[in-house]
Amino acid sequence: MSMPATSSDRAKVVSKLPGWLRQNLKVRTAQLGIEIQTAVEQGIAAWCDLASATATVDTAGAESFSTFLPPGQWEEFRRIAEDRRVSLIQGLAQSVQLWLDTNPAPDVQRPAITRRIVVCNQKGGVGKTAITAGVGEALSEDSNRLFPVRVAKALVSALRAGDADATTDTAAVESDPLDVEKLPGHGLRVLLVDFDPQCHLTNQLGAAPLAMNGDSLTNHMAGDPKGELKDLIVSIDEDHFGGRLHLLPACHDAFLLDVRLSAVRAREAALERALLPLESDYDVVIVDCPPSLGLSMDAAAYYGRRRDGEGPGQSGALIVVQAEDSSADAYDLLTNQIEDLRNDLALDIDYLGIVVNLYDGRRGYIATSSLQGWVDIKDPRVVGLINDLKEQKEAVRMKQPLLSYAPASQQAIAMRALAREIS
Repeated sequence: MSMPATSSDRAKVVSKLPGWLRQNLKVRTAQLGIEIQTAVEQGIAAWCDLASATATVDTAGAESFSTFLPPGQWEEFRRIAEDRRVSLIQGLAQSVQLWLDTNPAPDVQRPAITRRIVVCNQKGGVGKTAITAGVGEALSEDSNRLFPVRVAKALVSALRAGDADATTDTAAVESDPLDVEKLPGHGLRVLLVDFDPQCHLTNQLGAAPLAMNGDSLTNHMAGDPKGELKDLIVSIDEDHFGGRLHLLPACHDAFLLDVRLSAVRAREAALERALLPLESDYDVVIVDCPPSLGLSMDAAAYYGRRRDGEGPGQSGALIVVQAEDSSADAYDLLTNQIEDLRNDLALDIDYLGIVVNLYDGRRGYIATSSLQGWVDIKDPRVVGLINDLKEQKEAVRMKQPLLSYAPASQQAIAMRALAREIS
């Protein structure tokens, strides 16, 4: 049936659609960036122009579905459905399926050069590992499914404006469900590299550290491989990530990496030499760096440099901090090291941004004033703020990825927003 118009140029109509078809419509319109009502309008118009009805669609369990159509279209549709002796529900289902068939899902946009994201900070305990995992998980989620993402009043937008009361806005954003929109996953192939001898990323994702007497990333960087590096890679939660998320586990032998690198020629390029053979299998490589300012950090920063033919901001350093004073000191040390490497080797090493992690505004002035201090830097800018909530800790305890353990949690939503901000 039709109902009175609620806008100047469209009339609201109510019918029914089976749940699976409605979900497919929601996903496809989100993938193509158009409104559902536009897709239905196009589908009905195309169906009406056909010489006859299309193949019957299973409409069992159809539920109420409403949309807005141009004046007169629903009446024409009803007339044609009657002529073709199909019900309105069946005709609408055929129209939607016709639109889906003629508007296929877009291909996943893969970078021409594998992106390299180096997650770093000389200070330990800021949550580099959680950010590495969260961004990688977000980038590898299914492009044919919808996931909650904060976009409408993104915190980053408030921070860009330099709002002195950004922490108040943060509380409002975190509590307002209208700020969350469901969007398709990126569908990218992601390799997480645990470059920290403490093996936190490996352990948190439920994998086992590599044996000390076996092969490892350290051996490959030191020029003493014992096999193929690709044979050490493990897949993470294939049920959720569909085989797109992989991990190169760490080994405790990385504690000796700086010593071993000191005897290697062109040691700054050691990480790149080791990982380059793997890159053709991945769209993004994310490196979880150790809390160090040694040769290993030089190698990580070099790996994240801008390569020939690569645009600015595609690869580079993502710096994780906390809203407290010691993070600022560590940040200065890290950026000084990166600047020295830039100048000494004439490299373009881009900053992808600053992530303020483990934030809790209830900690008072220290937290809020420190957050404002990060916002005031401007270059690199703050690209994400992740609150200190229980789901991340629970996921670590359960040795599961956050985005499959608690996919609708505020932290998961913020990780997806961060991934989109640096994409």
